[in-house]
This record gives sequence, structure tokens and C-alpha cells, in this order.
Amino acid sequence: MAVAASRRGISSRARENLAGWLFVAPVVVILSVFMLLPILMALWVSMTDWNGQGSPFKASVPFVGAENYTRLFTEDGLTRQDFMTSLRNNVYYVIIVVPCQTLLALGLAMIVNNRLLRGKSFFRAAFFFPSVTSSVAISVVFLFVFANSGAVNSLLSVFGIDGPQWFSDSRGTLHLLLSGLGLVDVDAPPAALLATGPFGLSWWDWLSGPSVAMTTIIMLVVWTTSGTFMLMFLAALQDIPVTLEEAAKLDGAGNRGVFRYVTLPMLKPTLFLVLTLGLISTWQVFDQIYVMSQGNPAKTTLTPAFLSYQTAFRSFEYGSGTAISFVLFAIIVVLTLIQRWVMRDRKV
Repeated sequence: MAVAASRRGISSRARENLAGWLFVAPVVVILSVFMLLPILMALWVSMTDWNGQGSPFKASVPFVGAENYTRLFTEDGLTRQDFMTSLRNNVYYVIIVVPCQTLLALGLAMIVNNRLLRGKSFFRAAFFFPSVTSSVAISVVFLFVFANSGAVNSLLSVFGIDGPQWFSDSRGTLHLLLSGLGLVDVDAPPAALLATGPFGLSWWDWLSGPSVAMTTIIMLVVWTTSGTFMLMFLAALQDIPVTLEEAAKLDGAGNRGVFRYVTLPMLKPTLFLVLTLGLISTWQVFDQIYVMSQGNPAKTTLTPAFLSYQTAFRSFEYGSGTAISFVLFAIIVVLTLIQRWVMRDRKV
């Protein structure tokens, strides 16, 4: 009897597993056909010298192996120089955008979550509105607002300030700041700063900081993305039991203490989600660059995602363009894993 019952139990579990796989099989097939298969095809293209003519799987298409990848890091040439420049630009973009949009989103969420605030629905909709608006449409509006004779420069002229040519100014903001303070001569930089630094670029290149044009795009992105992350923080704040905050105040904790020891620890999962999504989206920035600058001026707004598009669809070097996209994918995965390790729960 026990053996028969055991056999029936095993067959029952097998039937449940089979039923489960049958239910998920359509999704697995769809994902394999429309996601996994294109990724594998793109990986093959990245190891060929395909120029977009015909099929990349023909025997006539030269197979170059890892040459497209090594060219990005080892060979001296325009491809490597552009790729390293795009990495530098994107590093500045990530370093500024991710903290700013996270802090702004958290601050807006705490404002909207205030029980004493009237008109919460209005402010919540107002803060979230830029996030649901087309990024292309907002980018075009910013082009008019920050034009040479646009609203921003007109407002600055009222105070006697001659505004820059925002999307035509390739000067680095750190260069402008340091030269304004008299710390560095932009026209004659110190010889030590001309030495090679990260990504094969000189320390003087890194000291330039994001250009004026890139800073304008950064302001646009921070403004348009903070609303989405605000809703995530707001949902997490509303899930925090009020009794925890009241208990902390009874124990003598002030507003800062409640925020540091109660609110922030409860927001840690949401904070990790926001930072991860922000990190991924900032490394994949494309539409604002495409609409507003096309990588100009002087390649100071060039990013890896736009360089991949430019290399593949304009220069018809599909192998190199696809290789750039896979390197970008690897960078995102590595940085996400590092972030996960840093924000892991540590056992005492």
C-alpha cells in the first residue's frame, strides 16, 4: 500500500510539472524566437565583417572572430578613440544623473507623502507628467528653450549674463569652473595632466567634465525621469507602518533619526530597484542624444549606444556596431552585480 501510494505521489508530481511546463511553453517559445534568437544572431554578426548587404550568415561574409572587440580596446585608430570618448561621456552622465534623479525622486515622494500637504493629487500628477510625455517631444521643446535666442538666454540677459550656445558649446563645465577660479589655464594645461589616464584618455580630458551641451541633456533627463522613480518611492513610503515611526519618536528619535533608522532601511529594496533601473537607462541613453545633438559638438555628447547606431547604420560596419552594443551590455551587467554586492544585506 505504501509503495502504491508513493508511486501515485510521484506520478502526481510529474503530472503537475508537465502541466506547468505546458502552461509556460508558449511564453518560452515566444521569448526564444523574439529575444534569445535575435541576441544569438547579433552575437554572430559582432564576430563578422558584415556590411549590411545580403545575409550575414552567408559563407562569403568574412568571419573575424574577436577582432571587432579587440579593436575597441587595443588598436590605435578612430574607432578606439571614439569608443573611449563615448565611455568617458557616459561615465560623467551616469555619475551625475543617477544620484540626482534618485535624490530628487525621493525628495518629491516625501513631499507628496506628507499628510499635511493639500492637493496631493495635483502635485503627484504634476511631478509625474514629464515622465509620461514623449521624450522626443520634450527634447524638441528643450532645443527651442535653450536655443541661442531662446527663453533661457533671454532670461539670463535680463540679469546681464551672456548665455552660452547650449547645444553648440563643447567646453567642459569643470574646465570652465576651474578656469573661472583661476586654478587652471585652459589654453596651457599642466604637463602632468596631459599624461594618459583611464580609457586611454589624458587626465586633462577627464578634468574637462561634461560639456555644456551634455549638461543640458543631463538636466532634461533628470527632470523627465524623476517622476517615475517618485511613484516607486511613494508606494514604498506608504507601505511603512505608521506605528514604527511613532515608536521611534517615543524613543526620542527626531525627524532625522526616524528617516535614518526607520525610513531608509525600509526603503532599501526600492532604492536598489531605482538605482538599478537608473543605471541601466543611463548607460543606454540614445533618444535624447539622437534628437538634440547627434553626438556633437566635438563628440562631447557621444555615448556608446549612439556610437553603436552610428557605426552600424551610418558607416555600415555592422560587426563593429554590434560589438559595441555587447560591450555595453557587459558593462551594465558587471555594474549591476557590483551594485547588488554593495547593497546586500550584511549579517552581523
